[in-house]
Amino acid sequence: MVARMKKFTFLVFHKEYDQFLHDLRELGMIHVVVKENTTLNEDELHQFISEAKLLNEAKKTLEKVSDKKSPLTLNEPEIERGMQLPALIEQIEDERSLLNQQLQVSIKERDALRPWGNFDPENIQRLEYEGYHFNLLSTPDRFYNPEWETLYNAVVITREGSKTYFVTYSKNANLADELNLEEMKRPEISLEELEKLIASLRVKIVEQEQALKQLTADMPSLEAALKELSTKIIFTRVAHSATPMAEEKLKLLQGWAPVDNEKEIATYLASKNAYFEMAEPQPEDDVPIKFANNRFTRLFEPIAELYMLPKYNEIDLTPYFAPFFMIFFGLALGDIGYGVFLFVGATLASIFMKEKLGKTMRGMLRLVQILGASATVCGLLTGGFFGFNIYDLNIPFFRDMKEQVYFDNQQMFALSLILGVIQIMFGMFLKVFNRIRQFGFIHALSTIGWVLLLLSVIVAYLFPAVLAMGGIIHMVIIALSAILIFFFNSPGKNPLLNLGLGLYDTYNMATGLLGDVLSYVRLFALGLSGGILASVFNSLALGLKPDNVIAGSIVFLIIFLFGHAMNIFMTVLGAIVHPMRLTFVEFYKNAEFAGGGKKYNPFKR
Repeated sequence: MVARMKKFTFLVFHKEYDQFLHDLRELGMIHVVVKENTTLNEDELHQFISEAKLLNEAKKTLEKVSDKKSPLTLNEPEIERGMQLPALIEQIEDERSLLNQQLQVSIKERDALRPWGNFDPENIQRLEYEGYHFNLLSTPDRFYNPEWETLYNAVVITREGSKTYFVTYSKNANLADELNLEEMKRPEISLEELEKLIASLRVKIVEQEQALKQLTADMPSLEAALKELSTKIIFTRVAHSATPMAEEKLKLLQGWAPVDNEKEIATYLASKNAYFEMAEPQPEDDVPIKFANNRFTRLFEPIAELYMLPKYNEIDLTPYFAPFFMIFFGLALGDIGYGVFLFVGATLASIFMKEKLGKTMRGMLRLVQILGASATVCGLLTGGFFGFNIYDLNIPFFRDMKEQVYFDNQQMFALSLILGVIQIMFGMFLKVFNRIRQFGFIHALSTIGWVLLLLSVIVAYLFPAVLAMGGIIHMVIIALSAILIFFFNSPGKNPLLNLGLGLYDTYNMATGLLGDVLSYVRLFALGLSGGILASVFNSLALGLKPDNVIAGSIVFLIIFLFGHAMNIFMTVLGAIVHPMRLTFVEFYKNAEFAGGGKKYNPFKR
């Protein structure tokens, strides 16, 4: 269900407005109505958003380089330190980038110089000072002319890669152009010095990488800085959401809070000498939504939020779809072993990771426990246990159980359709109350007509002794339903228009209901396909294992574990997605769920 809300209107003197906002934030219970078309162009807010973006990028960088196996000891959080981290990371990455560029250039020069061997470039300079020109030349092996050794004092250094590398020293300054040969650029340092330079560059790069890893110890400071910026952004948005009044001497601010906190809020604000008024929500108000469900239903709220929140004046469907979702998951998974695996896994995780789990994660594990228990119970209908059937075992207990709870494929098919009819009819009941709550009783008459008509047909079909199909009582019910359907679907409009809309509604209902009910066949199909895949993996494991006891056991376990792990992943995914589809499409549609609510988000630090 949705918690009842109170509307708060605050009137604050402009000089006291900033202090009032700090007091309101310390209270942490008021959902302030923030104007969407303001503050985005404010320089201060733009600066906060830019800083937050830099911090998030710095966080991603540190998460990439952090050592998950042996993490560093985290330092105490300091907001100022966190704000400095983006600049430090940028400095380290710039230095590392520059070193990498130098390394690539040095490696390229070393590879080019390596065929010539290690020599001192100063010796070449001495020869050139005496009037000789020293050339480092290369040519394909087939073009090398041994006469160059006599003409130009050519000396072959090495031959590799079908090329000949040689040097010449002569008085001819343009020898390379005359011979049309490739000449290497004169090296500035020797090959040995290049190797030392490359090694030193690699050491410096590693040092920079280590310096970057050392910053991961300041992740708490980064988180603290992000929270502080988030607080400033929210505060700035709220500060610019007030409406100026009395020549901007007064500030008018609106907000919402749960009725349960009304007295506490009033007492706090009275102590701060703040002027405020409280009022009930009006139909045109966009009231924030806060769920107020019991412990069981609360576990399904994250599923409801995946679609959208209800409007304030409509029924919250979370408590009503939760039992159906639990049953649908169990039928779609349909295996006792898989259900036990989920239940035990979630239970062990909640026990051994209790201190590390947050409130949200603990709730998710409890939901997995419930869904696992549902799959275990629903699995008893077919007897599947990791692809084997417990009812095939010659055990008296299982034989007796089979007589009591076993469903064959035809019965499972029928069960899926029956559950679909029940949920759709239940959704239509909720639609009646939803319309009464939002628009008044007269607007629910058409839906009441459809409920009466469908229920009468179902009762007459299942219990002809109670209500004869086509009998006088049944015909009276049909006639009354027809009047409600055709003449009260749009109260206040022309009767002929109502009749036309009733005929159109009848066509949609006749075609839509059939498709909606048939959609629930997927529950049977998912359970059946998961069971077949599980049995296939069992057959493969048994059929492919060698006769050797040890090797056969190993092969059997590998195929069995891998196959069932993959099958559990696929079937659990299907058992979540398809019940969600049935909930959000068939059930929500027949309950006439509108949605579009905004989540209650109190202004707090």
